[in-house]
Amino acid sequence: MKFLQKLGKALMLPVACLPICGILMGIGYALCPATMQGGDITGIGNQIGFFLVKAGGALIDNMALLFVIGVGVGMAEKHDGTGGLAALASWLMITNLLSTAVVTTIMPSIAKNADATLAFDKISNPFIGILAGVIGSMCYNKFKDTKLPDWLSFFSGKRCVAIIAGVVSIIVSVVLLFVWPVVFTALITVGQSIAKMGAVGAGIYAFLNRLLIPTGLHHALNNVFWFDTIGLGDLTHFWAGETSKNVSWSLGMYMSGFFPCMMFGIPGAALAMVHTAKSNKKKAAIGLVSSAAIAAFVCGVTEPFEFGFMFLAPVLYLVYAVLYGIFTVVTVLLGFRAGFSFSAGLTDLVFSASLPAAAKTWLIIPLGIAAFVVFYVVFRFAIVKFDLKTPGREDDDDNDAEKSAVLSNDDFTEVAKIILEGVGGKENVKSIDNCITRLRLEINDYTKVDEKKIKSAGVAGVIRPSKTAVQVIVGMKVQFVADEFKKLCK
Repeated sequence: MKFLQKLGKALMLPVACLPICGILMGIGYALCPATMQGGDITGIGNQIGFFLVKAGGALIDNMALLFVIGVGVGMAEKHDGTGGLAALASWLMITNLLSTAVVTTIMPSIAKNADATLAFDKISNPFIGILAGVIGSMCYNKFKDTKLPDWLSFFSGKRCVAIIAGVVSIIVSVVLLFVWPVVFTALITVGQSIAKMGAVGAGIYAFLNRLLIPTGLHHALNNVFWFDTIGLGDLTHFWAGETSKNVSWSLGMYMSGFFPCMMFGIPGAALAMVHTAKSNKKKAAIGLVSSAAIAAFVCGVTEPFEFGFMFLAPVLYLVYAVLYGIFTVVTVLLGFRAGFSFSAGLTDLVFSASLPAAAKTWLIIPLGIAAFVVFYVVFRFAIVKFDLKTPGREDDDDNDAEKSAVLSNDDFTEVAKIILEGVGGKENVKSIDNCITRLRLEINDYTKVDEKKIKSAGVAGVIRPSKTAVQVIVGMKVQFVADEFKKLCK
């Protein structure tokens, strides 16, 4: 869980780049429908819209690469940029080795398997980006101090990190070469079974669609239901101007349920996060989740919201996916039909409302109100009841009082030495970290901790949240103490 929370924190930086892009794309699509629907782009309004769509898409379309750098730097010790470089090396290695062109050359049999080929067509996804980021940061943390023989000394330390990350990525690529298409094909098979289950099947699909977002494997199911992989093609037939009479299912049923959830459910969940955020972090929470909610409402860009909490509170993300499934079943049964060519936001709702397959689009109001209320209530209850670390509720940032704490002794080496003695010596220290004001330690034996000894170093306080954790409140000079502490523990 600690690893997931650290990963979630690392994702905050790249996620913060995305909401404005979603808003730009929504405005752009509104000004230039041809960007979404096809057709000539003429006139100043259309050209401005096209420009805004491309501006927003510059980051949205390369979201995985943002995750590569964000996770690589964010999870590296001291947030060193070397971790980001190693992550980029890992990403380039994996995506190149697992590109369709390379894979089909190495294994010609894959070229004959449409599902397997499709799997590698979708290899440049956020999951691979996060995986590359983790590889890069872990390689940095493990090998940044590596000393090589004299004849290889140029590559010692940080210079070897990217090389090692590349080697690790080759091994990971070999594993994924066999695992990725199997999982992808299995999900397509699952999708084929779900398609026979009517409204309930649509709900299961929506649930799995959201659940698989972190892995990038949702593309497998999307191709089953939205396109003509198995003869469905809910999206393509909808936008072709057909109706349910032209197909064997209720056209639009695999898209409609996303609208109330994305347009209204996410803003409701976002409001719950704001209301449950710590008072000293409420402004930061508002900045992150409100912009993410606007992006979801306008054009259905949900990643800024989802990646903002899926690793911080994975159980809540599961609940979030369940709500999608429930609302999809309800939406299908009520007869609301709308479609999207990009995603289920206001822009697509307006454009699709005039198509022949659209039906009862006015139901978005009662469905939206219901989604807003349900998402708000469920999220608020879960966050408070289980003390979930959603944006604004993280316990790894410190309050204003701690930031103003003054270390009584500016001999950082001596302070670190006393703290080390107080926690039972380096043999009792499992891991070392720090945030803005606190030195955060994991220990082996809590009975060896002497709080009086630690406080004698001139620190502001000692917190022991569990039997394996000790947090020393140092103040804004914590980085200097942490650096000396790490030296003593080598």
